[in-house]
Amino acid sequence: MNEIEDLDDIALNYRKLIASQQTLLLSTATGNGIPDISYAPFVQTPSGCFYIFVSELASHTVNLLQNPQASVMFVRPESESLNLFARERVVFSCKVKEILQDDENYNVQLHALGTKFGKVVSLLRSLSDFHLFALQPESGRYVVGFGRTYSIGMRDGSVHPVKPKNVIQDEAY
Repeated sequence: MNEIEDLDDIALNYRKLIASQQTLLLSTATGNGIPDISYAPFVQTPSGCFYIFVSELASHTVNLLQNPQASVMFVRPESESLNLFARERVVFSCKVKEILQDDENYNVQLHALGTKFGKVVSLLRSLSDFHLFALQPESGRYVVGFGRTYSIGMRDGSVHPVKPKNVIQDEAY
């Protein structure tokens, strides 16, 4: 297998990791820059944008309204990981935009959330404190293990190796 085929397989693997998840880990910051971590159920469009529908009662919603930047992470479960110091994960830095009810995309994405998560979305939709956000990745990284980190191309989803100064080989552990 040549290097291009290997990179195509690696790109497919990060997409499979995302597709295997129902929720994303969400890192936001308060207006004062204090970090906050949470999670939210999501849907993803073919273009790679993530959509979440979250309550004002959650601190991350207030944070996103005040500071429209976030990081999202998808991580292989501990029970499926050979080494907890090198868990497989995908991390994206995202710009955030609230999608208002009069936006045509609002109903499209809530329908997608309803299809994925069922009737609970209809219930949540009836509550006035819920907001729909688009999280558009601006940069991304995929970590497969020690010394196996890849930057993710935002235009085409391709991966490119990131070479650290000191590489630890998985076989040594």
